[in-house]
Amino acid sequence: MEPRTSVAQHTALPWKHCMQLTLLLVQMSLPEVAASCRILRCNSDFVAATLDLGSSDGGGGAAGGAALSREAVNAGYCSALRSYATCTKRMARACRGDLAYHSAVQGIEDLLIQHRCPRAGPTAQPRPLPQGTLSRDACLYERSFFSQEGRIPEYLHCSVFGDPHVRTFNDDFQTCAVQGAWPLIDNEYLYVQATSSPSRVGANSTAITKITIIFKNMRQCVDQQLYQAELDNVPAAFADGSVSSGERRGQHSLTVWTQSPGRHAEIRATHLGTLLVVRQSGRSLSLSVRSPRSITEAFGPEQDLQLCVWGCPPSQRLNTLRPPLPDSSPSATISAHAHCIALLPVQDVYYQACVFDLITSGDLNSSTAAVSALQDARNMISDQESIHLQLVVSAQQRRARSDLMLLLLLGMLGTLTSA
Repeated sequence: MEPRTSVAQHTALPWKHCMQLTLLLVQMSLPEVAASCRILRCNSDFVAATLDLGSSDGGGGAAGGAALSREAVNAGYCSALRSYATCTKRMARACRGDLAYHSAVQGIEDLLIQHRCPRAGPTAQPRPLPQGTLSRDACLYERSFFSQEGRIPEYLHCSVFGDPHVRTFNDDFQTCAVQGAWPLIDNEYLYVQATSSPSRVGANSTAITKITIIFKNMRQCVDQQLYQAELDNVPAAFADGSVSSGERRGQHSLTVWTQSPGRHAEIRATHLGTLLVVRQSGRSLSLSVRSPRSITEAFGPEQDLQLCVWGCPPSQRLNTLRPPLPDSSPSATISAHAHCIALLPVQDVYYQACVFDLITSGDLNSSTAAVSALQDARNMISDQESIHLQLVVSAQQRRARSDLMLLLLLGMLGTLTSA
């Protein structure tokens, strides 16, 4: 009996260790340790896929019900590992150069070898997308979510404004040198694209000149709908001229309205629990988004470029604290700081963005982009302490803590499999 128990411990994750891994991943997935590289999502999927396997070991499987056979446990564990490997491949572009990511890849490779898992074979079933459940409230996301989960959704915020600056769903803040059309959001339900161009001939600064939003067809809730805004033309209507779409039982899944015609539009997508605000500030457009986590994370491996998810590519990032000086004049920097501190007393990322835009563009009106973005953040973020990000200490500290936690996780997995 003892040899058989030893083998079972080698192939299955004991329940108590699964609980430890789950609690560890909860700590790792807190907002303060989230980073642009979404390796934590792969980790949580792997743990979720192996929980049922662990429950068959050491917990009175025969008394509580039929325990899984050793072969079934090992096959299930290999399927979860193959899914884990596939998930890391999907994150390869965003996680390039990330220590935690490469440690996970190596850890998966070791576990595949230890369990003698074939490289090809079935994978664990993915988590179902939110639109899978159809009820009378299926087109009212918040009500449907609450009836299923017993709680309100977790909302994430993204904004793109100014030169442009990006506050991602993970609360990373970057200034990008991107020009042309770039996807901000690209998931199963929503596609958002921004186009940026030089603010003037020979200038170092760029500005968002066009925003395109596509609401994808979603079963019985709404047909595909298009919204487009351009500089000096922010319409309070969709591309077909309508101001609402997806009527069902007297309610509309999509509505658009404005409080400043030609310069502001607010779009509500109740079937997605999502709010989008498009503005023109000075000579640039901006976008602010509030959306549930389950919506923002509903994307596949081919949707690997999203500025609101991963930020701009490393080669396209600028130092927000060191804007390029068009005339190398110290007085321009002093004047920019004085102007922005009067508008934005808290010296956070919005203040730094204001200074950056003023210095690079030389246009006082450019400061309104940061002011409006901050106002949208106040309206969209429920935790008031999370509104004011501090640029200097944001990414590096979170990345270091995330790397450490992932290394501890991989170490625990290695201990379990060698036990």
